[in-house]
Amino acid sequence: MTATVRYDDVEAGTEIGERTFPVRRVDLVRYAGASGDFNPIHWNDRTAKAVGLPGVIAHGMFTMAEAARLVTDWAGDPGAVVEYGTRFSAPVVVPDDDTGAEITVSGVVKEKREDNLVLVALTVRSAGTRVLARPTLLVRLA
Repeated sequence: MTATVRYDDVEAGTEIGERTFPVRRVDLVRYAGASGDFNPIHWNDRTAKAVGLPGVIAHGMFTMAEAARLVTDWAGDPGAVVEYGTRFSAPVVVPDDDTGAEITVSGVVKEKREDNLVLVALTVRSAGTRVLARPTLLVRLA
């Protein structure tokens, strides 16, 4: 976790960096256990392909959580996120190999608001494709 970012130290246009998160099948199994979402499209290639997917895909909420890590680490506090909104635009396909997939996340402060709130916009990609559409987080900074 990084040091806490202060509200007075950011402006609209402040870049919060970029980070790449690896995603392997074992991560999906762990997430399924934690979330209770054992849908076989998240662990079984035959099932995923039978419903028209290219293969096993990461859980949407797992993808959202990984993307939010960039912001919570930047803010220095997971509890700083007040709102989070996005749409799913493409799946994160996770091959059954030692490499898996990657989710690359970058962000920028789009707007400073009253009450120490900032609106952060993210770009979230996997295999060169945007996997979340218009993800934004409202964050309360110190």
